Amino acid sequence: MTTTAALPHVLMPGTYPEWDMAPMREAYTLHRLWEAPDRQAFIAEHAPQIRAIATRGELGASTELIAALPKLELVACYGVGTDGIDLAACRARGIRVTNTPDVLNGDVADLAVGLLLAVQRRIPAGDQFVRSGAWAHGGMPLATRVFGQRIGIAGFGRIGSTIARRLSGFDVEVGYFSRAPKAESPHRHFASLSAMAEWCDVLIVILPGGEATRGIVNGEVLQALGPRGWLVNVSRGTTVDEAALLQALETRAIAGAALDVFLNEPRIDPRFAALDNVVLTPHHGSGTEATRRAMGELVRRNLEAHFAGRPLITPVA
Repeated sequence: MTTTAALPHVLMPGTYPEWDMAPMREAYTLHRLWEAPDRQAFIAEHAPQIRAIATRGELGASTELIAALPKLELVACYGVGTDGIDLAACRARGIRVTNTPDVLNGDVADLAVGLLLAVQRRIPAGDQFVRSGAWAHGGMPLATRVFGQRIGIAGFGRIGSTIARRLSGFDVEVGYFSRAPKAESPHRHFASLSAMAEWCDVLIVILPGGEATRGIVNGEVLQALGPRGWLVNVSRGTTVDEAALLQALETRAIAGAALDVFLNEPRIDPRFAALDNVVLTPHHGSGTEATRRAMGELVRRNLEAHFAGRPLITPVA
């Protein structure tokens, strides 16, 4: 029988669902950083034993955390985005990094389309209109028609192309912004985000996070989108200049927005809650049980492969 002391030591900055935690407790000695009253003291105490970090996309693994763990071999991320992980520091020390791609493409694409429908057809407002009894006193204000529009997708990787496929049944015209045209795509390519914003009725953002895309949807892009344009963001809160977005929403410089991601999650800017031209969801793009189970399984398979000396399933670095 394997003793607890012999199990590989894994640091967890945040918890996973119980269906992942249970098998991980059997396979590893887990160090639950989120429960530590003094995080620095906790890390210092356990650092000599920790060989892996099992993190989440929004928690990442900072430069300081990586530097504090001399025996670190692997950072396994529950999520696609690795912008919160210092990849350069990992590469410099030969620390491997994995994520959970592909298994969440469909869910994020579904939510992007759902948010588009929700904000333009005013579905949350309609629900409240019925619940409040206001319907008995007159009709609800008219909404915006979805079909026939031009939809611009900023970012055309796995999820962006899946969103385009979802939209193919909506009789819309799709364009996309990316560094280079995709030879296999029938849709119009834009090398300029502002040019695409000027062209489209709806701008859907699914760009990766990180410094290269920080604030890329800025005041200029929002101005190009214009007072009849809509923004849907299912990427990272950092990709949008939030101050410029709030101003554009408050002054009706754009028609509205549907947002699954924000700066300072989960304590978002309270100005969003006062707006009637937004739909807000709590960073829930992958938030279905089936997908979260698949994500956790992929994290566990990567950990298992690493400690068994086998090739990683989904390596990033």
